[in-house]
Amino acid sequence: MKFTLNWLRDHLDTSRSLDEICEGLVSLGHEVEEVIDPAKNLSDFRIVEIRDVNPHPEADRLKVCSVDDNGTLLQIVCGAPNARVGLKTVLAPVGSYVPGIDIIIKKSNIRGQESNGMLCAFSELALDGNSDGIIELAEHAEIGTSYIEYADLNDPIIEIAITPNRGDCLGVRGIARDLSAAGFGKLKSLDTSECSGVFDSPIHWELAQDCKEIAPRVTGRFFRNVSNGDCPNWMAKRLNAIGQRPISALVDITNYIMIDLGRPLHAFDADKINGDTLFIRRAENEEKIFALNEREYTCTSDMLVIGDKDGADDIAGIMGGQRTGISNTTKNLFLEIAVFDPVSVATTGRSLNIHSDARYRFERGLDGESPDSLSGYIARFVQKICGGEISHVVSVGDGVEWQRKITFKPELTRQLTGIELAHTEQSNILKDLGFVVKNDQDHSWEVMPPAWRNDVDGEADLVEEIVRIAGYDKLPMVSLPATSVVAKPVYSHEQLRPVLLRRMLVAAGLYEAVTFSFMAQSDAVLFDGGDEALTLVNPISSELDCMRPSILPNLLQALSRNMNRGTKNIRLFEIGPVFHGTKETDQTLSCSGVLSGDFQYGDWQSNARSVDVFDVKKIMEQICETLSISSHSLIMKTPGPKWFHPGQSATMMLGKIAIGSFGMIHPEILREFDIKVPVAAFDCSINAVPTTRKKSVARALFKPSAFQNVERDFAFVLDQNVSASLLLRAVKAAAKEQISDIGIFDVYEGDEIGHGKKSIAVKIQLTPSDATFTEKELQKISNDIIKSVEKQCSATLRG
Repeated sequence: MKFTLNWLRDHLDTSRSLDEICEGLVSLGHEVEEVIDPAKNLSDFRIVEIRDVNPHPEADRLKVCSVDDNGTLLQIVCGAPNARVGLKTVLAPVGSYVPGIDIIIKKSNIRGQESNGMLCAFSELALDGNSDGIIELAEHAEIGTSYIEYADLNDPIIEIAITPNRGDCLGVRGIARDLSAAGFGKLKSLDTSECSGVFDSPIHWELAQDCKEIAPRVTGRFFRNVSNGDCPNWMAKRLNAIGQRPISALVDITNYIMIDLGRPLHAFDADKINGDTLFIRRAENEEKIFALNEREYTCTSDMLVIGDKDGADDIAGIMGGQRTGISNTTKNLFLEIAVFDPVSVATTGRSLNIHSDARYRFERGLDGESPDSLSGYIARFVQKICGGEISHVVSVGDGVEWQRKITFKPELTRQLTGIELAHTEQSNILKDLGFVVKNDQDHSWEVMPPAWRNDVDGEADLVEEIVRIAGYDKLPMVSLPATSVVAKPVYSHEQLRPVLLRRMLVAAGLYEAVTFSFMAQSDAVLFDGGDEALTLVNPISSELDCMRPSILPNLLQALSRNMNRGTKNIRLFEIGPVFHGTKETDQTLSCSGVLSGDFQYGDWQSNARSVDVFDVKKIMEQICETLSISSHSLIMKTPGPKWFHPGQSATMMLGKIAIGSFGMIHPEILREFDIKVPVAAFDCSINAVPTTRKKSVARALFKPSAFQNVERDFAFVLDQNVSASLLLRAVKAAAKEQISDIGIFDVYEGDEIGHGKKSIAVKIQLTPSDATFTEKELQKISNDIIKSVEKQCSATLRG
């Protein structure tokens, strides 16, 4: 919504400055998007007269002008074809900023001739006008006068954002009413008295029975012998300032009233109407209208149109037609003022893809009384500018049922907002906004919203209006009550897990990706998804039509796109939801990642090493450690899911719970995503990892042993299908308190130990707590380890 400051002052008697007005608009909930003040950019430009013109001795197209700058003669080099003696024009003096070409004028030497400024065209001042040469001013223009004062350009333009519920503020008067209620001035009166007219309108309305609800009130007037020339200069300047191109007086009046009062109008050339009746009806199926924007639209039977005997020529509430439109030769005018159903207008506008200022206002709801209450004001306004005679009003429709009563308790303002406002102040605010308040009883009032406030329908809305006008700065500063001496953590334990995982993965060299929670159904099928129940009814793209069963397909798509752009050594991860069904519990939080290229870069000392399954295994172990799960308690079950390589993947188990998987992506899956290099990946279900309940967030006190550690090596022969992790857990279980470190240092397979067997050598570190180990204690620990491994792994000590 754009308007000028002087335009606002037509409705608001105020002495407030531009900055104060803008601050007031923001405090009232109207976001100020832009303020254009020509006085700031054009304040240095002034009127001068060319006294002498000579050709430039070194350039055929340049002229050396002697310019009278209020008694001071300046030499200026100019290339304008219309530069001549006696011409009064606009000077940009040395040091001034020229907005149209974004330069600061400097004293210069142009091909040997000194130039002390610039003579300006309209485009160089960022103004509309003929820019084939420099600006030509009237002879009576006074030399030395500021150009913005001479051209009346010192009227700042304000643009604000209007929320969808405030259709009443899509007119300058509605904005002035808000500012007046907030104490920024006094709302000027508007003469809305009836204009009786001097003759009966030769054109009448006929409203179809099935259209009474979507066209509840329509009025019209016939104007005879009008003069449709150019609109007044003051109106043209205001329309130009807000981006509305002046066309002709009658058309410009309809546009001006729409911005001024928020009241769309439609003007018919009465001589082009066939017959004496305008029909308000639903369109016939595939009925065509050639609109004012020079485009033809095909209507459907649910659209509201207005037409004569020759057919429809107005898409009601959206755009008129060219056949009955206003032209420069219009002598007789029929002016429509109507209220149409907002839903009907919005539906038609979307179907036809027409965006117009009228539609924007109709679909937000208009003053239901305005076709009658503003009829006289608009008639006198048209007559004042275009002359002619005015007919009596012709109308149709029973009107809009906008009257409603709201029982309001003024104490509710304090209860909902904490702001203490006197009942008298609350009542005055509502009355200033146009509400009717019957406050016979102090504790309970009867409030009736005005016709232009169709967004107010409850007590909470009244509280919002009162607080908005009183000022949100009156909200009391109250600290939240302290429920405990020690502040509670910002994150719960569940919320903290993704935060910690992100930190860990970034520290490990991965980059976080954020992708959609849906994907192509063909990709979902590859990862055990793609159920019809999880497909989208209205997807934003045919390639995003199914909820994702895994994050890996999205990451593989991202990896493929990056590789196609020449990126190497890609490491991506994402933490987000995945979907396995339609129940609430079927949505889980997943942490997935993909790695490609070199994990270790090569240099003169060492060779490069590509990513492999053990890199993602390490990342999965780090994830578990971050989630307070020891890697020693995990079991690796091979192979992993089908989208991994069967010989280079595993599922990570915590007891009987599968918490994730890792491995190299299957070549067939890589082929589907057009990836030609090996890719390692991991996928962890965060929800599957049980949360640990710690009594304290502090670490346990570290108590280093005062006694010497002892190391022992064991080599066990066991079946090839027995995992190393099971062996380590068996060793650890035998001397849990004494073993401080454990690791595998050798694996051997060969004929010496038999077919189907393997040898795993384990190094353990034993740490005493109370006294140095005796030989007997060490022997007992060794025997316990051997027995535990024999029992759990069916293994024997290698001789």
